[in-house]
Amino acid sequence: MFELIIGTNRYSSKEDFIHTPSDLPNFAIPAFTFCKEWLTGQESFELQTSGSTGTPKPIQVLRSQMTASATATQSFFGITAGTEMLCCMNTQYIAGKMMLVRAIVWNCPILVVEPSSKPLSSLPKHFFPKFVAMVPIQVEESLSTNLEELKSLEHLIIGGAPVSKKLRSSILKEKLNAFQTYGMTETVSHVAIATFGEGDMIYKALPGVKIGQDSRGALWITSAMSNYQTIQTNDLVELHDDNRFSWLGRADFAINSGGIKFHPEVLEAKIESSIQNFFPNQSYFFYGSPDEKLGQKLILIIETLDTEAEKAESLREELKEILHKYEIPKEIQLIPEFIRTTTGKINRPKTIQSIK
Repeated sequence: MFELIIGTNRYSSKEDFIHTPSDLPNFAIPAFTFCKEWLTGQESFELQTSGSTGTPKPIQVLRSQMTASATATQSFFGITAGTEMLCCMNTQYIAGKMMLVRAIVWNCPILVVEPSSKPLSSLPKHFFPKFVAMVPIQVEESLSTNLEELKSLEHLIIGGAPVSKKLRSSILKEKLNAFQTYGMTETVSHVAIATFGEGDMIYKALPGVKIGQDSRGALWITSAMSNYQTIQTNDLVELHDDNRFSWLGRADFAINSGGIKFHPEVLEAKIESSIQNFFPNQSYFFYGSPDEKLGQKLILIIETLDTEAEKAESLREELKEILHKYEIPKEIQLIPEFIRTTTGKINRPKTIQSIK
């Protein structure tokens, strides 16, 4: 049976949602409101896109699309009614809303907690969630603070950002039942899921999802989740067959330097260990700066308060041992703060614009 659990209170029937409790914590109000709208039959919901297919904008998503997404995920994992679930995501956004939809469609109890980096630290006694969605930072923190609870999860889906090499190694070492998801607001959450292994991450499309590529090699998606509209993404992929692909990076982030095309995300994964050695726990990315000779020159930018030019040059020397000679950044720039989106993702274009 579906139950929305907030603190010690439980809500399940349409009647339970008639009046919003006056003592409801702020983080839980959007969850309570959404469940009320759903249970009273609302057919359309406004969501804010993240920018995966273009400029962020509000869109209308149908109840049928969200139901189709929940049903496909249930089929993929074989979830049964009554499975205890935890929502530790902001329910104002699609990831959190879809956890609520899944609980309703699957007839499962779901505990909603305030989003934090340690979502498993304050679980009530006798509540043992089996299906949870997290972003990478939540998994990283939980590995050190709540490892046993993390290992007890039957299905941990991770989205919002690519998983780092370090986190991936920890997931494999601890044998977590974890999965990387691929999706966006326009497809009402994920449409493909990858299992963690030693090789490349290969995403498998959910049941009923059709995929393909445009002339750039960017992924397009058609499914009930998109209301059978073709969603053209800016994500460059390698197709393995009709329903499996590997993600390469964003087409709009691609860099053409001297006629050679680079995918920044691929380079960023290669140098993660070196960055950790010189600038631990700092964010970074590659971008192409206009250059008369090359068209674009490869620049590595690091978010850090450290301004030691010598350390940056030492990093660049180490990168010569890791990267192909054409992949070595022409410059390494150190800036104190990146510009981020409302959901915490690095806004690369605005960050680049801010330093010019």
